[in-house]
Amino acid sequence: MSSEKPVILTCAQPSGQLTLGNYLGAIRNWTTLMDDYECFFGVVDMHAITTRYVPADLRANTLSCVALYMACGLDPHRSHIFVQSHIIGHTELAWVLSCLTPIGELQRMTQFKEKAAKLGFKVAEGDDEGVRFAHEGARAQATINSGLLMYPVLMAADILLYNAKAVPVGNDQRQHLELCRDLAQRFNQTYSDTFTIPEAYIPKSGARIMSLQNPLAKMSKSDENTQGTLFILDSPDVLKKKIMSAVTDSGSEVRNADDKPGVSNLLQILAAVTGDSIESLEASFEGKGYGAFKQAVADAVIAALEPVQTRYQALISDKAYLNDVLQKGADAAQKRAYKTLAKVYRKAGFVERPRS
Repeated sequence: MSSEKPVILTCAQPSGQLTLGNYLGAIRNWTTLMDDYECFFGVVDMHAITTRYVPADLRANTLSCVALYMACGLDPHRSHIFVQSHIIGHTELAWVLSCLTPIGELQRMTQFKEKAAKLGFKVAEGDDEGVRFAHEGARAQATINSGLLMYPVLMAADILLYNAKAVPVGNDQRQHLELCRDLAQRFNQTYSDTFTIPEAYIPKSGARIMSLQNPLAKMSKSDENTQGTLFILDSPDVLKKKIMSAVTDSGSEVRNADDKPGVSNLLQILAAVTGDSIESLEASFEGKGYGAFKQAVADAVIAALEPVQTRYQALISDKAYLNDVLQKGADAAQKRAYKTLAKVYRKAGFVERPRS
């Protein structure tokens, strides 16, 4: 794999199954990058421990995520697939970057405030030091672990460790990428040019899939209402049941419009899995009603995911092959990580380890 190619890095957190939205909106697009970029695809298991979890589930989900990556089309012969915790450098670089990060910047992060609010905290804008917390319970902010606060710094380290030129990110991660860019510039200005300033990679096309039960919210693997989420590994019966019970809109016309978010979302899904245009789909369902339309969506989704599920089952049952892929991916990732970390340590003033 040519080292002259620009580096692109993208990662997924192994917290639960990947969704149809992950596949259509992200992973499927990543498969088009492997010829033009040196691709690093990471499974960021360290990010997954910022909230309560079961260790055995994390191990299983990590391997499942790797298998799903490949089942969805990521080729380990044309890219580097690795697990974050296998690489020395992520947490080491995160510590150096954290020493350049004002705590107020982290406390003002939208995702941190949203997650804190879910834990029962009222997060209000404060003075220059960031935000203040209020909680009706007795434990106050002791229940918010520092990992939740430092998450964006570790994400910045994930990116900068590989000097990635481009990073595919969704809207929910834009703020974190901006912090990453700020930290790269801050380090470069403090110590001298070291890091590439990463740019957001915006694919030419990519489906934005919304929840089947709340079409105004993005489909999410963490949605408490699992009926709104189509998981890649859902059985055909489950996929059909979820789609047939999807929220629609008043009337019976199959039309893509702002006042029809439910129908528009299903049209988007159908267009993404079939390759047909929204306009042609609208015309084909004229006068047919929602029942026939939902059945067509269900049939198309089931057909699109069938080869992915078949490939996944073959991969997840071959642990030796998965381990081989991860070993090779880790070797390539570690080589690049060591190079970056050595440069960072030298510029930060750390004494080089004596060699025997």
